[in-house]
Amino acid sequence: MFFREFDYKIDEKGRIPVPPRFRNFLKDGVVITTSPEKCLTAYTNTEWKKLSSSLTRTALSRSKMRRLSRALFAMAFDTRIDNQGRIAIPAPLREYAQITDDVVVAGANNYFEIWNKALWEEEKELSQQQAWQIIESLENN
Repeated sequence: MFFREFDYKIDEKGRIPVPPRFRNFLKDGVVITTSPEKCLTAYTNTEWKKLSSSLTRTALSRSKMRRLSRALFAMAFDTRIDNQGRIAIPAPLREYAQITDDVVVAGANNYFEIWNKALWEEEKELSQQQAWQIIESLENN
């Protein structure tokens, strides 16, 4: 399980540290892809396979499935943690998420996200405002 947020700097080779508490879950590698919120989403290989498998069983039209598959899989990169506990973020992903210097790694249960720090601060505020409304709507079901 991934939780908490961690502030880092990306180095000149596009690498960021992986929080030490996350590293054990990522021994078999990590898959990083884009997210609609202009951040990156990182999955363990096991979670990535579950996501892929669940999509093949989803009742979507073929055209919607093609679009979803393109969005998720075309920009996905697999990588491994290096000996210093870092992962390399490929240039197309850094560009998409506007990651140039300050980075936030934020746990999100069974995956984690990688954010431009300024964009994360905006999203975090919005998420916190809406979280209680979402929780209350779940309690009423």
